[in-house]
Amino acid sequence: MTPDLTGKTVIVTGANSGIGLATARALAGYGARVVFAVRNTAKGGSAASTAPGLTEVRHLDLADLASIRRFAADWRGPIHLLVNNAGTSAPELERTADGFELHFGTNHLGPFALTNLLLPHVTGRVVSLSSQAERMGRINLDDLNWERTRYRQSGAYATSKLANVLFSSELQRRLNAAGSAVLAVAAHPGFVATNIYDRASGLGTRLMLRLFAQTPEEGALPVLHAATGNVPGDSFIGPEHWLHMRGGAEPIGRSRTAQDTELARRLWDASEKLTGVSFCL
Repeated sequence: MTPDLTGKTVIVTGANSGIGLATARALAGYGARVVFAVRNTAKGGSAASTAPGLTEVRHLDLADLASIRRFAADWRGPIHLLVNNAGTSAPELERTADGFELHFGTNHLGPFALTNLLLPHVTGRVVSLSSQAERMGRINLDDLNWERTRYRQSGAYATSKLANVLFSSELQRRLNAAGSAVLAVAAHPGFVATNIYDRASGLGTRLMLRLFAQTPEEGALPVLHAATGNVPGDSFIGPEHWLHMRGGAEPIGRSRTAQDTELARRLWDASEKLTGVSFCL
């Protein structure tokens, strides 16, 4: 049954391409007013023009805390659904506008700050995109900014995805403790051919993309189930088939590290200090 989101407002970060665009189009088709929160508003406008229903484009750079604060300060009205979709991956060590390692800053700290700043407006759900790559992540609380740790793209990306799951779980615990009905859910889209692989140069990666990658529309299915399905808070939703990398949507497991409540709490505390943003309903 198609969900009816008529009259609801949805924010999708990174909605100008890939899974974000596929998710935004589907939610607009469900009747929602969809806000495309994007770095490039020209590209966002072109993308939004392909979606049915009511859409809006707003500037948001998750690699810049000042941009996140402006976005949140300008927001008015309720938010039924916030989809933290935008993410990045970089082969070389790069840093955000605030000096954070790019993966950790963009994929975790940016959504962390955005969610907490917008939380007083949220009435329904917060969906955070993660990945089964979280199983390879390692949170080093003594070097979150990769200043002493040897940089590896795969390790940095996996660590940011682990942080996404830990964030979603800790957010749900804090929402429960505050008596809020808002749900926090994580989603893994599977193996999807998106522009996050644009800088992939290896023959093996290119071959895997050609043979096994899903379309963004297929990758959006777990995200949409996390956003609108009958799922409890702190769920992790991923594809049904091929080791949870392709097709459909269902609850999936997570690593033992991703279930570490003490690590989640400590990461949350560190994230508050780094961003200057705290949990507040």
